[in-house]
Amino acid sequence: MSRRIACLLASAASLAFFGSAAQAQAPEDAESAGEEIVVFGRGETRQVQEIKAADIVTLTPGTSPLKAIEKLPGVMFQSADPFGNYEWSTRVSIRSFNQNQLGFTFDGIPLGDMSYGNHNGLHISRVISPENIGSVRVSQGAGSIGTQSTNNLGGTVETFSATPADRFAAQAAATYGSNETMRGFVRLDLGQPGGIAGFISYGYGTTDKYKGQGTQDQHLVNAKVVIPVGAGIIDGWLSYSDRREQDYQDMSLDMLARLGYGWDNTAPDYARALRYADIANNRGDTGAPISNAAAGTVYPDKVTSPDDAYYDASGLRKDTLAAVGYSTPLSDTIKLQLKTYYHHNKGVGTWATPYVPSPNGVPISMRTTEYDIDRAGLFGNVNAQIGGQDITVGAWYENNQFNQARRFYAYPSRTEPLNHRRFPKNPFATQWEFNFDTDTFQYFVQDKIALGVLTVNLGWKGYQVTNKATAVVAGGFPQGKIKATDWFQPHAGFNVALSSKAEVFGGFTQVTRAFASATSTGPFSTNQAGFDGIKDKLKPEQSDTYELGLRYHDSIFNGTAGFYLVNFRNRLLSVATGPSIVGAASTLQNVGGVQAIGFEAAGELKLGSNFRLFGSYTYTDATYQNDVFNISGTLLAATKGKTVVDTPRSMVRGELSYDDGALFGRVGFNYMSLRYFTYLNDQYVPGRTLVDATLGYRFLERYEIQLNATNLFDKQYISTVGSGGFGNSGDRQTLLVGAPQQVFVTLKAKF
Repeated sequence: MSRRIACLLASAASLAFFGSAAQAQAPEDAESAGEEIVVFGRGETRQVQEIKAADIVTLTPGTSPLKAIEKLPGVMFQSADPFGNYEWSTRVSIRSFNQNQLGFTFDGIPLGDMSYGNHNGLHISRVISPENIGSVRVSQGAGSIGTQSTNNLGGTVETFSATPADRFAAQAAATYGSNETMRGFVRLDLGQPGGIAGFISYGYGTTDKYKGQGTQDQHLVNAKVVIPVGAGIIDGWLSYSDRREQDYQDMSLDMLARLGYGWDNTAPDYARALRYADIANNRGDTGAPISNAAAGTVYPDKVTSPDDAYYDASGLRKDTLAAVGYSTPLSDTIKLQLKTYYHHNKGVGTWATPYVPSPNGVPISMRTTEYDIDRAGLFGNVNAQIGGQDITVGAWYENNQFNQARRFYAYPSRTEPLNHRRFPKNPFATQWEFNFDTDTFQYFVQDKIALGVLTVNLGWKGYQVTNKATAVVAGGFPQGKIKATDWFQPHAGFNVALSSKAEVFGGFTQVTRAFASATSTGPFSTNQAGFDGIKDKLKPEQSDTYELGLRYHDSIFNGTAGFYLVNFRNRLLSVATGPSIVGAASTLQNVGGVQAIGFEAAGELKLGSNFRLFGSYTYTDATYQNDVFNISGTLLAATKGKTVVDTPRSMVRGELSYDDGALFGRVGFNYMSLRYFTYLNDQYVPGRTLVDATLGYRFLERYEIQLNATNLFDKQYISTVGSGGFGNSGDRQTLLVGAPQQVFVTLKAKF
């Protein structure tokens, strides 16, 4: 494999050198030498950075924009696949806050917490093709006050679509690479200067799993239109995604040592999966009756448990997202913005469970968690500039109708398995099913005051979120209503221009997180008695964030550095009453707080001769402030002073890039220190350093060849921790192996 990479890189470099000698002129839309591709939020009163499209397109085509932002300070990203799209494994955290404590939007449209469980939104990789992204904006604190989110305790990630061309234009790209990866993308722009403009695109990508057998693929259609109407603008968005991904086996440290990093689910070896299940039944490991006594009681292949390998598992998602917006000046000093949206999701997560046999005697069945979302909303704001004040008042309303169910489907026979890439039909049992109705109303008020070299930003937001669960099949879980209300969450910040190049910023933000409406997480994941006991007492999670930093910008260097302090209180923890994979009920309770103290720095240096050097460093000291007790006062875990799980103490990112308009390249490294996956810090995965590289060449003004290598030195490492949750102590099947070395070549054309 290393020889293949060396040959491919050498070939691309030779082609680039030959082409640059034949053509000195760069395409008119190539990145200019002075253009910034990472913007460090000049003038902002909080820590904020923005990644431009030019930075995203150098990654492997089809890569999630979340992977593009991992080089920013404070941001940790992990995924078991090279593209950052495999949702079971994808995690993004900021300043020790995990994904469901962050806010995510697309063109202002709320994406919820982008969790795998899909209860209040959808993942950005199912919204927009990377080629259609204009920029991604990261606020490491609690984020913009006007963000449509009730999750953003620890930051926001806002993705924005690109502006359609004001002329006829077309582009196409084709990618081929490791593990039979194939991806095609086409986009057509239709527009006229000063008139209607729009684009439509289609992307399809497929890749085989890099271990075991299975496929992960997606169809994604995007369409955008911008229509001038008098002094105003109407904009519309429509996207459709059909994503199907077969899962990798969750691992533990013991499994990695015993079975190796290449171990995975048994598919398509159906007979082996049935043999493991039969042996487990004979031993009494599953609680199911004996299904084949002849299989014996001794596991083969160093297997010691029915959880070492399942037959198959998958995540299937279909999403439609539509939005219409209108913006217009109401006068010389007042502007209005409005947008309405609708999102429909049909999703299912499947698992070949050995714990529930099929009624026909097959010792496994397909267990599903099924999701159906219909949510619609409206948000907008009015902005007025009066003297030295910039005042904005806005609001957001959303109703989310969410159905969630746990069902079981029979395998037809011992010789005919089920296909985990298809939505299943005709369940033989429904363990539970609930309808959730969630109403969200949020408003904000903000005043940005210019006082010479001093800018002051003052404001607050408030909301009420009402969560209601109605049982279709209760299955031991609760129904009822719970609210989270906080009408005053203050934001305050300042920015002082020390010179035309340097500025100091700082601020304070307070945020409250709403409860989740789902059986698989949040207050509805307990039983009825447990819910009735907490529904009027449970406090929502809250965070107070303090920031102080410095920015500097000139023609050579652009950078930022800052300190932060976060006090997180009313931390909610689900205490499971049984194994998480079985789906046992848990109780949710407030277990204290977390304090995070950190330092962040990032900068980009233009070295001359078309070279750039980017680097960032993050130091995070995040610790639990309290021990965990149950409602009876019994100590469950002495967590006080322990480091927050899945939070590396140090992260370092570096990148050297070159672009002369024709030849371009990039080499980046990503280091993070060890991460704990137990609350008592007795189990951890070691730190790791990964290197990615890009080499490409643009020729004949419209064509481009690009070579990408991820995990260039084929590092064996653990990517995701927490896939199966976190325990107090001891090893746990909650780790996912990172992708090995992968190589991809892409041909692009623009017309």
